Amino acid sequence: QVTLAKMRSHVSSCAKVQEQMANCPKFVPVVPTSQPIPSDIPNRSTFVCPYCGARNLDQQELVKHCMENHRNDPNKVVCPVCSAMPWGDPSYKSANFLQHLLHRHKFSYDTFVDYNIDEEAALQAALALSLSEN
Repeated sequence: QVTLAKMRSHVSSCAKVQEQMANCPKFVPVVPTSQPIPSDIPNRSTFVCPYCGARNLDQQELVKHCMENHRNDPNKVVCPVCSAMPWGDPSYKSANFLQHLLHRHKFSYDTFVDYNIDEEAALQAALALSLSEN
């Protein structure tokens, strides 16, 4: 068992976690569909490139795609990962999107965030966990 504070280090060094992550299937649409995405379930698995509109990029693929294809693009853009989060502002344009991606999105929020609780409950849970670790 690993504490939350040590999770990032553990994920990057644990062979078992790396093996599990390598065996996770990537989302790839089978065929184009005309069906709408349910509006009550936000998509936090795949994202659209804010520069060129490339679709179905998971978080790691988005970082790689932007670093390879948009490294010198000076445009200010909205982070699709942040705007998909409950606390995200879909109108906020990052002054340096590539640095934002590299620093803020090194891990998947799904590992650390419970989307079913509100901000106050998440804060209380984090404080309780922090106190129990000391």
